[in-house]
Amino acid sequence: MAEKNQQAYPLAPTNGYTRSDAESLESVDELKRKKRIKLAIYIGIFVLFQIMVITAMSLTVMKVKTPKVRLGNINVQELNSVPASPSFDTKFTTQIRVKNTNFGPYKFDAAIVTFLYQGATVGQVSIPKSKAGMLSTKKIDVEVSLSSSALSSSNLGSELSSGVLTLNSAAKLTGKVELMFIMKKKKSSTMDCTIAFDLSSKTLKSLQCK
Repeated sequence: MAEKNQQAYPLAPTNGYTRSDAESLESVDELKRKKRIKLAIYIGIFVLFQIMVITAMSLTVMKVKTPKVRLGNINVQELNSVPASPSFDTKFTTQIRVKNTNFGPYKFDAAIVTFLYQGATVGQVSIPKSKAGMLSTKKIDVEVSLSSSALSSSNLGSELSSGVLTLNSAAKLTGKVELMFIMKKKKSSTMDCTIAFDLSSKTLKSLQCK
């Protein structure tokens, strides 16, 4: 009978500690909080990375630079000069080079290259409407004929007698640089070259473009 009257008691944990339901909930909340913190850190790193990428693109890819238009190598075909007259005429081939350093094509309108002697026009050549591709140079072959027939400069005779004829070339290109197929930026480019011919050898002495 004594055995029947004995009450049954739950066994205590071997470590002597019983975890309550409140402590279990607190532990779950702590894990969730740590997960939220990690997620916030990951989002912050991602946002910072995106800002760095956008900044880098704005400083490089999205920055629109002015294309450059220059004369290329000049191959003299004819060069005649008479200091006594004074007069000269010349014919040569060269290239109009449009250098585009942008991450998108540069589409430019037709233009005129003017050749000058001391500010007076001695000839012109046309540049057709075209396009310089991304990070490339558009090369346009042209044949140029120049003559002093319209000049009235008193200095021409003395310059021809010196053996060196100095001319200038000028042009202005207008067009648009297209980036990412969505952004178009108007850009104008100017040519300013100085050409020196050696009259005795009838060859190009020097070509300098700014």
